[in-house]
Amino acid sequence: METNRERARVVLVAGVRGLGLAVVSLGGSLALFVLSVVSLVLVPFGVGLVTTPWVLAGVRAQADRRRLLGAEWCGVRIPPAYRAVPPGARPWTRTFRLLGDPATWRDLLWLPVDMVAGFVTALLPAVLVFYPLEGFALAFGLWRVFTDGTYVGWWYGFVPVSGQGSALLAGLLGVGILVASFFLAVPLLRVHFLLTRALLAPGQGQLAERVRVLTETRRDAVDGSAAELRRIERDLHDGAQARLVAMGMDLGTIEALLEKNPAKARELLARARQSSVEALDELRDLVRGIHPPVLAERGLADAVRALALRMPVPTEVSAELGDGRADAPVESAAYFAVSEVLTNAVKHSGADRIWVDMRYAEGALKVSVTDNGRGGAVVGAGSGLSGVERRLGTFDGVLAVSSPAGGPTMVTMEIPCVLS
Repeated sequence: METNRERARVVLVAGVRGLGLAVVSLGGSLALFVLSVVSLVLVPFGVGLVTTPWVLAGVRAQADRRRLLGAEWCGVRIPPAYRAVPPGARPWTRTFRLLGDPATWRDLLWLPVDMVAGFVTALLPAVLVFYPLEGFALAFGLWRVFTDGTYVGWWYGFVPVSGQGSALLAGLLGVGILVASFFLAVPLLRVHFLLTRALLAPGQGQLAERVRVLTETRRDAVDGSAAELRRIERDLHDGAQARLVAMGMDLGTIEALLEKNPAKARELLARARQSSVEALDELRDLVRGIHPPVLAERGLADAVRALALRMPVPTEVSAELGDGRADAPVESAAYFAVSEVLTNAVKHSGADRIWVDMRYAEGALKVSVTDNGRGGAVVGAGSGLSGVERRLGTFDGVLAVSSPAGGPTMVTMEIPCVLS
């Protein structure tokens, strides 16, 4: 049973979260809404064809971040339903594909609602938690700053404060608000995410949209499998197979030279031994690229730790995945998603430190990769993060990127799954 101290901590956390959401809802959504309107107005002039995909990527990142917070903080799942944009598409093609996506217009409609109603519903939990502090301060003498006791110098809620007696009433009102926060702060925070879900989730065509998303993700999975098979065939043909053929030819030559020219035979034998070592290394790398042995044997956490040890940038890994394990396809998708994100961070961020946090909570595997690099990472425009998003989409996963200019960059991934 929840104790009063635990309840107080939960309420305080809800208040802090609500305050942060209020700032993001007002500032972030307002800025993105203005940028979106300006960019759309500039589409007929050509400038918007270039700027719109970048602005809409920011809008989607804002919406995806809210989806993740809704699931993590209040258990409110908001399914994404974005249509895929072909990688490498021209700016005007990308722009019109994005504008033809109903999910884009849901995001744009959500922005003004979020900066008004979303701001209010996020601010209310913070008000219930922190507004009583003002009433307590007035009761303990702060009222003297505003009045000498002969006139109303301050209003606390509906209480006019004009002296010590009315200040004590303000303190009592603060106690009442604080008590109310114990019952209302967390539900009000949930209302914020329910409002977000009402606007961002697909409407009456949800089933058709769901079928379309599943069709696209299945096609992506099939295309990805075919591309992976071609890569394996190419690596085998150009790498290990070529070395094994050369080693077979060397062994045939050694057999012929063994009695006539032992010195040359020994030289070829050493070369054949070296070829066998290199072929074995290539086969091990190939197997690791298909499904790392450590992932199958020891699970996702140890596999990511082993991956971090091979990174040229110091990488810290923390994991709280419990005793169970997700299904092998989910673990594989999470592992290669983390691998791709780490590779992007090493190549493009200029970071000198990376942190990976993995945990299982509320029926989902949640992974965040944070670096202290220069920032500016976006989903789309042919970036590696688009591939990660498609990989996660096969499992109804969500990808969110927070990467302001100057850093830091946080890539958050969530995959619904069950541990066994």
